[in-house]
Amino acid sequence: MIRGIHHIALHTPNFERMLAFYRDVLGFTLISDITWADSEVIDSTIGVPGSAARAAMLRAGNCHLELFEYSSPAARGGEPLRPNDHGYTHFCLDVVDIDAEYERLRAAGMTFCREPVNFGEIKAVYGKDPDGNIIEIQETSPTHDSDLSKLPHVKLDIA
Repeated sequence: MIRGIHHIALHTPNFERMLAFYRDVLGFTLISDITWADSEVIDSTIGVPGSAARAAMLRAGNCHLELFEYSSPAARGGEPLRPNDHGYTHFCLDVVDIDAEYERLRAAGMTFCREPVNFGEIKAVYGKDPDGNIIEIQETSPTHDSDLSKLPHVKLDIA
């Protein structure tokens, strides 16, 4: 039985910078900070022979975020995914007072596509962390039901 999603993982080339951003700017709590190298058990578990890394687990409410910086093997590199690319492209943080959070995060150096947009039940905006990974912040109305199966099918034409 699946209970839900436990965590999202990000691999970064600059562990300290990303840890500081998610802990100090976004307010996640550091749960664990580990390193490994030459671990046959970990290598076989993740399917990456010769792996060596530092990892941290952070928590905000019921959401966990796992940060990695692998020292071995070398990463393939490249640009972070865009919202329209295949694969995991963003995660969303639920906030209270999106306008205040937007201003606070912008002042802390987070970049955004634009100011938050009011879609009625949801107000949202996409931004980027220091590595360019996309983070959506959203504020839902008190009457918003997050169970999408209860909502009628709606096609949005957003310009």
